[in-house]
This record gives sequence, structure tokens and C-alpha cells, in this order.
Amino acid sequence: MQTQLAPEFKDTPEGREAEAILRKCVHCGFCTATCPTYQLMGDELDGPRGRIYLMKQVLEGEAPTRSTQMHLDRCLTCRNCESTCPSGVQYGHLVDIGRKLVDERVPRPAGERALRWLLKEGLTSPLFAPAMKLGQGVRGLLPEALKAKVPEARPAGAWPGRSHARKVLMLTGCVQPAMMPNINTATARVLDAAGIETIVAPEAGCCGAVKFHLNDQDGGLAQMRANIDAWWPHVEGVNGAAPVEAIVMNASGCGATVREYGHHLKHDAAYADKAQRISALTRDIGELLPQIVPALRDRVKAPEGLLAFHPPCTLQHGQKVRGVVEQHLNELGFQLRVATNESHLCCGSAGTYSVLEPQTSKALRDRKLGHLAELEPKVIVSANIGCITHLQSGTATPVRHWVEMLDAAIQDS
Repeated sequence: MQTQLAPEFKDTPEGREAEAILRKCVHCGFCTATCPTYQLMGDELDGPRGRIYLMKQVLEGEAPTRSTQMHLDRCLTCRNCESTCPSGVQYGHLVDIGRKLVDERVPRPAGERALRWLLKEGLTSPLFAPAMKLGQGVRGLLPEALKAKVPEARPAGAWPGRSHARKVLMLTGCVQPAMMPNINTATARVLDAAGIETIVAPEAGCCGAVKFHLNDQDGGLAQMRANIDAWWPHVEGVNGAAPVEAIVMNASGCGATVREYGHHLKHDAAYADKAQRISALTRDIGELLPQIVPALRDRVKAPEGLLAFHPPCTLQHGQKVRGVVEQHLNELGFQLRVATNESHLCCGSAGTYSVLEPQTSKALRDRKLGHLAELEPKVIVSANIGCITHLQSGTATPVRHWVEMLDAAIQDS
């Protein structure tokens, strides 16, 4: 795609990156076939190709409008289009640039600004945990829309106390410890059963995704740097101890972000090399299954009944991890299946999207649940807390993280 960047963008790092991405696009439209919002709305401007044209116009000097902003807001950033694109267009990076430039030029109404501020500051605040605990305590009294965002309280169980020579770091996340703490303790117990110790750096917090994708990119980058500082002693080796083998993520949304620290901080002289190292060490917990399954093979009592697996977009499109969970859990005796239709499409959660674009989000959720229900599963499993919470809000079938199911199977044995 030929581009003529406006002088204000031509010699900036963002402009050069955007131009390189735009030049890869050949207008083929393959991306529209796998874009969830285009599937629902049928509007070219609500598909990747149309949004690329909108961003190109802005970069070439045309003034963006509220309509431009709306069509970019409607994008889930699921990156399914990247998996489909034959030209390797890095749409996710382009839309980060495009949204920032548009928001700098198009003021949002006061209500939108307030909601976005509340999300980016509230979800990453120390006050989120007590607020969630209070919400869970009065959950039965909450209106349905709010109840859907407050999962039922479930005990986390004990953190393993054994020490092992093999060690990994784990990011506990910003909302997960308050909403579904058992995901983190289950991860630590599964790794402990395989002879791997899980370490948490208390100073590490939100991965940066919430603020970054709500166009507080400076705030998101600050959180990324803080995590690197918290993890770095363990990456280098503390007090002569061996460095950790990996940084494990059990929320695929966080994993997709941390894997891109190297990209986001590439122009930061103080952090660029460290960020690349952090990205290289990052692994979704599913990627450790080939290593840990042999150690667990005789220690698992797989549950009866079929489990339906929803692979999050951040896992299959963001991190390019596909088929690993299904293959290795089935090797352990689980009956794990993905939906026969549209397993590649987004469930509509997409971080804060379910709050900002509730109508589209619910339509995608119900479409996803319809396909999963065809499997008649005992439990629906996924790999990201956002997807789990969102799907659970639309079904009576239990929705869990797959690592919780594996942990329970180990305990049952």
C-alpha cells in the first residue's frame, strides 16, 4: 500500500513504524473473513482493511472524526486478522499507533473519559481487591449487569511450600488475585507436582495492558518498566542462585503483552535490552505442558465428561500458541475439545471491551457459547480470566481455567 505520510509524522518513530506496516498491506481483504466485528456488522470500516484505510488517512494528514474514533474503538484487538494475513501485516501495532493519534486529535465526551479513567485506574488499584470482596459479599443483591462482572467467591487453596532446584517466576496479575485467586495457586501446585518452584516478585503488578490499550500508553509503559525492575534480580540470579527458567503467565492477555515488552520499549535506551530478555523468557503455562506432562502422567485422575476448550485470542493469535493445551491434556486422559465452528473467533471479552462496547461484546459471547454448547460439555475451560468471567456471565455451565481442572485431577488422584 503506497503511503505519503504528513510532515508531522514522517520522521517520528511512530510514523516510520506505521508506514512500514502499511506498506505490507496489499488490500486483499482476507482479514475481513476472520474479523468478528465485520462478521457481526458487515461494515467495511468495522473490519481490519477499512480501519487500516482510516488510519492511513490520518497519517497522511486528514483530520480524524468521532466516526474514525468509533470504528477504531469497535476493534477488539483480537489479532485474528494477523493470523489470516498472507502479507504479515502487524495490525495490532498499527492500531495502537492509530488510536493514540486519533485520541490526541478527537476529544471524547465527558462520560467516555470518566469511564475510561475509572477502568484504567480502578482495575489496577490496590483498592480493587477490597471492592471485589465487598461485591462478592452482596452479589445476590447486585443488578444483573454488575453481577456479571463479579464472579462467585471460590477458595484459593494452599500455596505449595516445597523448594525445588527448578524455578520459574509467575505474574499474579492485577485483577486475578481478587477475582479468581485459585488460578494462581492451582498453577503453583501443578508446577510443584512436576518439580518446579513458582516464585512471585511482590513488586510486580499489572502487566501494563489495561492502561496501554486505553490510550494511557505512558502509564502502561511505566508499569512495564516497574515489572522489569521487579523481575530482573530473579532473571539474573539472586544472591548467587541460578536464574529462573521462565516467566510464566496463566492469563494469556498478560502473556501477549509481556511478550511484546521488547517491542514497546525498543526506543528506551535504559530498558530496551532488558525488555527483550523478559519477552524471550515469557511462556504461557500451556507451553510448559510438554515438560511437565511426563512427571504428571501417573499422578492424574482425569475427570469424567467432556470439557469444551475456548482458546483465547491472546493465546492463539497474540502469542501464536495453538493446540498445545488440547494435545497434552488429552494425553493425560482428559476429554478436551474445541468448538467445531468458529473456534478462532473472539468471545467478546477483550479486556475492557465488554464494558465499553457491551452490545457487541454480548453478541459475540452468545455466538461463542452457542458453538461450545453443541459439544454438550460438563465444563467450559479457557486460559484467560477475562474470557472465563465473560463466558460465565452467559451460561450456567461452569467455566474454569484449564489449570484448575488439572490441579483438581492431581488432588483427586
